[in-house]
Amino acid sequence: MSTLQISLAIIGGLVLAGVVAYNAWLTRRSAPRTASERSPQGGALPESRVLRDTLPGGTEPRGGAERIEPVLGDILSDGDLAEPALPRAPSVVPVTLSNVVNPPDKKPGLDALIDVITPLLLEGPVSGDALLAALPGTRRVGSKPFAVEAQSESTGEWESPRPGQRYHALQAGVQLANRSGALNDIEFSEFVVKAQALADAVGAAPDFPDMRAEVARARELDAFASGHDAQLGFTLRARRAAWSPGYVAQHAAQLGFVAGVLPGRMVLPGSVAGQAPILSLSFDPQAAMAEDPEQSALRDIALSLEVTHVPRSEQPFVRMRQAAAALADAMDGVITDDAGQPLSTDTMDAIGADLEGLYDALDSHDLAAGSAQARRLFS
Repeated sequence: MSTLQISLAIIGGLVLAGVVAYNAWLTRRSAPRTASERSPQGGALPESRVLRDTLPGGTEPRGGAERIEPVLGDILSDGDLAEPALPRAPSVVPVTLSNVVNPPDKKPGLDALIDVITPLLLEGPVSGDALLAALPGTRRVGSKPFAVEAQSESTGEWESPRPGQRYHALQAGVQLANRSGALNDIEFSEFVVKAQALADAVGAAPDFPDMRAEVARARELDAFASGHDAQLGFTLRARRAAWSPGYVAQHAAQLGFVAGVLPGRMVLPGSVAGQAPILSLSFDPQAAMAEDPEQSALRDIALSLEVTHVPRSEQPFVRMRQAAAALADAMDGVITDDAGQPLSTDTMDAIGADLEGLYDALDSHDLAAGSAQARRLFS
């Protein structure tokens, strides 16, 4: 073999090795960042949490409805209470929304502000066992929650009937409005039928309010709620390398987020037990459920706030901005709107100012954000 042939063989080998090395480098660069990587400060990240928790039967928690995204100006207007289109859906700013709200530990009681309440006059005390046996099979009237409460002889408190207890007063109620719309004539009639059947079973006399007045009250409440129902969301997009689920979870955990009840969801818990989460973070659930989640590539995640479910005192929007900025900085991402356009500081400031007006309007109607009444109305 001549010197020229040897030289060409060596050059060919070097070129081939270079191509192989380049392809290996390119593959590694495009792979998602994993939980084993270190933080930008050089410290080891905490152990990854597997986001695979599910509800019994694989059901979605309430509040996971399909998102609808009108403009911010429609959220915070406080004008005439015109009858809205049905069903009612929460208004949101035009940024990505992923609504995750866990129900409170204790079911709120009936409230005249948001419920039709019918006293069921008893001839004498009745046992909790008898009441439980007489309750209807479903706790819904159309799309509205139906509830029965009894006043305990021993404590004087109103509560859901319990076995082994005795009660001397009874009432039934149906919610005036929720995100499905206002209570209508058909639903009110169904409420009357259910309450009457319960009353007949326990020997009580119902005292129903006027249907026209209650349906009108339901429409007025729903109109107010439609103009003051807000959900906010930011999208965090990767600038260069994609993220693995574990990588996202580790950085979110550093900010106080914990695994949610569904795959690909984390929540920032409230400071009070039974309170809805302050914020939620979500990403592709299929990536979280993959056989090897660390090989799943995420290009974006969503950070969302259910405004009416979180008390103003938690400063949820301030914390949302801080969390988004911290995650974007730590994971080399950018905060954008739903169209992929970066959100400016001025835009966020304007949203925050508008939210203060929304909080004031809710407070003036005794429906403060995060209250039991607000969580039920905006559900």
